[in-house]
Amino acid sequence: MDSADGHGWLHLSLVYLGAAVVAVPLSRLLGLGAIIGYLGAGIAIGPWGLQLVTSPQAILGIAEFGVVLMLFLVGLELEPRRLWSLRRPIFGWGSVQLLGSTALMGGVGWALGQDWRLTLMGGLALSMSSTAIGLGVLSERNLMATTSGQGVLSVSLFQDMAAIPILALIPLLALAPADPSQASGWWGAAKALAVVASIILGGRLLLRPALRWIARSKTPEIFTAAALLLVVATAALMHSVGLSMALGAFLAGVLLAESEYRRELETDLEPFKGLLLGLFFIAVGMGIDFAIIWQQPGLVLGLVLGFVALKALLLWGMARWMPQPLAERPVFIILLAQGGEFGFVVLQAAQGSGAMAAEPAALLTATIALSMVLTPLLLVITDRLVAPRLRQRATPAVKALDEPQDAPVIICGFGRYGQIIGRLLSANGLSATVLDHDAEQIEVVRRFGWKAFYGDATRLDLLRMAGAEQARVIVVAVDDVEQSLAVVDLARQHFAQATLVARARNAQHWYGLHARGVAYIERETLDSALMSGRSVMELMGWSPSEARNQAMRFRQHNIELLHQLAPHRNDSQRFIALSKQGRQQLEELWERERADELRKQPQTGWQPDPDELSSTD
Repeated sequence: MDSADGHGWLHLSLVYLGAAVVAVPLSRLLGLGAIIGYLGAGIAIGPWGLQLVTSPQAILGIAEFGVVLMLFLVGLELEPRRLWSLRRPIFGWGSVQLLGSTALMGGVGWALGQDWRLTLMGGLALSMSSTAIGLGVLSERNLMATTSGQGVLSVSLFQDMAAIPILALIPLLALAPADPSQASGWWGAAKALAVVASIILGGRLLLRPALRWIARSKTPEIFTAAALLLVVATAALMHSVGLSMALGAFLAGVLLAESEYRRELETDLEPFKGLLLGLFFIAVGMGIDFAIIWQQPGLVLGLVLGFVALKALLLWGMARWMPQPLAERPVFIILLAQGGEFGFVVLQAAQGSGAMAAEPAALLTATIALSMVLTPLLLVITDRLVAPRLRQRATPAVKALDEPQDAPVIICGFGRYGQIIGRLLSANGLSATVLDHDAEQIEVVRRFGWKAFYGDATRLDLLRMAGAEQARVIVVAVDDVEQSLAVVDLARQHFAQATLVARARNAQHWYGLHARGVAYIERETLDSALMSGRSVMELMGWSPSEARNQAMRFRQHNIELLHQLAPHRNDSQRFIALSKQGRQQLEELWERERADELRKQPQTGWQPDPDELSSTD
């Protein structure tokens, strides 16, 4: 139903947006993630579904721009120094994955009697992974900073950089003579390197002055247009020499990672990235050729399972040597074991140059697309069935609490908050028994000599084993609010002799602890925020002693106000009224004090403007 008239774009927009709005929330509701929703929407509206769109390739070019924007934003997060620090994993593990996967799959194909040039091209195409899905999943799950996230990013970047030699190699492997009018592969590679060099040099010399000049116009929409122009121009340069557009955008992002316009660019481009990435996944779903799958279902299934299994085997070995934490390995393997969008480019180039016939190219294209569709499903299955078992397997390496302890203090939770308490006690000769449910955290702190044990502090038997029946103090520094309250309930019921000292994540957590009779409660951000406030006051002219005094008075008032509000926390109207009244009383008191001080010492250095003192802002 693609329309060729002037209203075709309106019809396509209605179909794409409608499909996404229906499918993605439904997919998230089922716990399958947004990517499966987009892919499912593409299958539903495409040629093999409702046939609302019959030529998905018409939109794929625009949709691929979502991947380009994503790599540009990833580049903005990587300063050149940080990227340089990743050179070893990029070129080391990236080359191991690409060359190892190609060798494994090419070797299997050659052993089955296929021509070595065909198997080499097929191996190179299948060795590529989807940058869009890989980095999209990492971003969705906030895993980019993890060991597995950095591994996926490094391998993906190397795959994009490998475009130069791969595309140069394709004409040399042609089974049939290539078009003599086409430039040689090595000449194309030389042009590609020249374009990359021009992007790097031009970016360092011209980009910042150009953005500074545009910003002076003080027209936000023009700055947004300039940001889009920058990405489009870089992508166009790379595309003109047959290279990955995403790689060019990534380079441009890295060059601007240290600029003063980094956050502005991220803010302007983030909405476009999300929409266009969704469009890309919809286009992939529409582009799956189910005719080939139905004609040879056994062969397609065998190819998908075979190449994913071979890549997964190699990636598992890489994960062990890198090393990857056991619990992170499934995500690392699944996100790189699939096929990728650049595999489509390799197959199209191979077919166009005569290096591969049309039938095997179509078969491998369907195989790659199907692996991309299965990747989010594999992640869901792994999250529900495999990941919990791996976390359980990871814990035996950490010493469990298997014998009674007798330290006078027990610290439940040894994250950033509990560690500071423990270090203070240790520095003053006080011993403590530490319980934490994070196996990796326990393994790290034990290296520094801490008496730390793996265990869930909400279990009564573990608290008894930790010596809670003899302990004088139990520190509750658990991150999770519900678990913190559960530990307090157990301690008050079974270990009444121990005094509880608790950490409150926020005011509501404070109220929950206060209602349980905990006398020593500290909100984790209160004192650090007051210290920052003292610094600001000193910078604005207050003496250190005055700033400290005001901060301590504010702290005391805040704690008293919490106690006053505690009985009314379930009565929202009364709670809000008392809270406003308390803040107003404090402000009026301090305003009177400042006014009195101004009258007493009108000429002693800098003083706040009296007009500001009476301001209601």
